[in-house]
Amino acid sequence: MRRALGPRHHEHRNRGDAELAARCAFWLAFGLFDRGEVARGAGWIARARRLLDAAQHDCVEQGYLHFPAALQAIAEGDNETAYTIFSQAADIGERFGDPDLVTLARHGQGRALIRLGKTAAGIALLDEIMVAVAGGEVSPIVVGDVYCGVISACQEVFDLRRAREWTAALSHWCASQPDLVPYRGQCLVRRAEIMQLQGSWSEATNEARRACERLSDPPGQPGLGAAFYQVAELHRLRGEFAEAEEAYRQASRWGRKSQPGLAQLRLAQGQVAAAAAAVRQALDEAQERRTRPRVLAAYIDIMLAADDVAAARAASEELSDIAAALDVPFMDAVSAHAAGAVLLAEGDARAAAAALRRAWASWSELESPYEAARVRLLLGLACRELGDDDGGQLELDAAHQVFSQLGAAPDLAHLEELSRRTASTAVGGLTAREVQVLGLVATGKTNRAIAHELGISEKTVARHLSNIFTKLGLSSRSAATAYAYQHDLA
Repeated sequence: MRRALGPRHHEHRNRGDAELAARCAFWLAFGLFDRGEVARGAGWIARARRLLDAAQHDCVEQGYLHFPAALQAIAEGDNETAYTIFSQAADIGERFGDPDLVTLARHGQGRALIRLGKTAAGIALLDEIMVAVAGGEVSPIVVGDVYCGVISACQEVFDLRRAREWTAALSHWCASQPDLVPYRGQCLVRRAEIMQLQGSWSEATNEARRACERLSDPPGQPGLGAAFYQVAELHRLRGEFAEAEEAYRQASRWGRKSQPGLAQLRLAQGQVAAAAAAVRQALDEAQERRTRPRVLAAYIDIMLAADDVAAARAASEELSDIAAALDVPFMDAVSAHAAGAVLLAEGDARAAAAALRRAWASWSELESPYEAARVRLLLGLACRELGDDDGGQLELDAAHQVFSQLGAAPDLAHLEELSRRTASTAVGGLTAREVQVLGLVATGKTNRAIAHELGISEKTVARHLSNIFTKLGLSSRSAATAYAYQHDLA
């Protein structure tokens, strides 16, 4: 549709129809801005403004020309000004009965409200305009632009359930429009992310690759790096490490930071030190609300693998604060998942199991099979530490089944390694961490010294000792020391 705008613009201008010529110029500029061609877009806006100034008509197109100033205000972080300008454009659209202008302007208002911290009001406004979008009340060119913006806004506040609901509604409508192509390249990336969360990894891969193709012509469009990053993530989850690494490098080349995905790839490859160094740097740099929670979640996994439980605990508490502030199911699931993993590493299996059950319920509600399976793996380990071997095996079997169905090769390998470790658990049923603590007790170290060496709290050390004494039927540190030497655990 946009390819025909140039000829239409010239046709309307030659006929002396300044308003329609200006509208074509606006949409040409809108498409150029979207592809990152700012100078050319500005040129078309200047032409549209000159045409309307010469005609001196009070017309709806004057409302469309508010958009460059509003978008510039957003780029500068001046969301109050952006909201005001979008409101003026919406008023013009209402006055002239132009649903396209009203919808675009209301979309801008909603995004500005979200960035001003008025999330509920912003989301409510976006829901309202999506009724018009999904109902086919606006032109196809508006459908694509607004839908992609709304999905981005939902993901900005981690409201993945709403993003998925609107995606399903619009997909149903688009199915009845065979000649319509409403999804821009950046929009395909968002759709791929939603499909990945739903466990539709093959479809997600197809969408991400389509996004790479669409955003590569012309090359270097905004969003190309994000498209390559999404391709890399799907390769990583399947254990296709060489392909993942190349895609992360392409993402970096086109402006998308390769973290935390590249650090998670290093972890999957067994390079724990490299993963830890990379994710620490990534967390230092991730200060925006929309990026920090995802980096925190990866940071916690990697710190636990690096045996830095104290760092994981601090990150888990920060994640909990963010989840409480946002109050959306996705963040609740991420936070409970992280809390359960940390509690399990600290030796509090009972509290870990409670947190992990909350996480599993949230992931199940979001219909996210992969994340739910990761939680069930941890829950299986917690059950075993509590002496519930049958319950633990059921959880591990359920996780294994989902990983197999999805083709999550690294997770399958991790699960099998954990099973081997469990089968070779030390005498007395001690966990690997309990063996570490017992060995340090046998050297005469105090609880404080053990906590410092293992990067955990003294309270956690005391809990491990209590578990050791209970499992081995011991009552003192000296008896525990003797046991350690007798069984070659010192």
